[in-house]
Amino acid sequence: MTTPVCTRNQIDPRGPRFGATITSLVLIAAIVVISTPVGVVLVAWQTVVFGLGAFVGLHAQPYGALYRALVQPRLPRPTHLEDAAGPRFAQGVGFLMLALALVSVLIGLTVVATVLLAFALAAAFLNAAFGFCLGCEMRIIGLRVLSR
Repeated sequence: MTTPVCTRNQIDPRGPRFGATITSLVLIAAIVVISTPVGVVLVAWQTVVFGLGAFVGLHAQPYGALYRALVQPRLPRPTHLEDAAGPRFAQGVGFLMLALALVSVLIGLTVVATVLLAFALAAAFLNAAFGFCLGCEMRIIGLRVLSR
């Protein structure tokens, strides 16, 4: 039996959890300082991070790069790989939410931005703490609905 090796279509499932942990921390900080320039920068940063993961690919996502460089070499090989499509879709959902939050905070709708960030934080926390990818589940449900 060969041990899995990550590709652009198949990923180590521990990577997205690592990324979700960092995302959770960034989003908490952004919520705390939302009405300051630092808050705007944090929202913009996380928007870029999600955009890279969604539109370029998970290999371009900075938190994934950190995982592959610093964490993954210290762990045993994953026992299984997962399809990258689910986490990539989740990154797209995150990008949309954070882009809306960024526009909201820039035009002075801080409450709207905070609510959007809180929803994104809830999804990231579910992944970080429990390995439950809400965006991945949304994709599966969407595919089932579309296939009917």
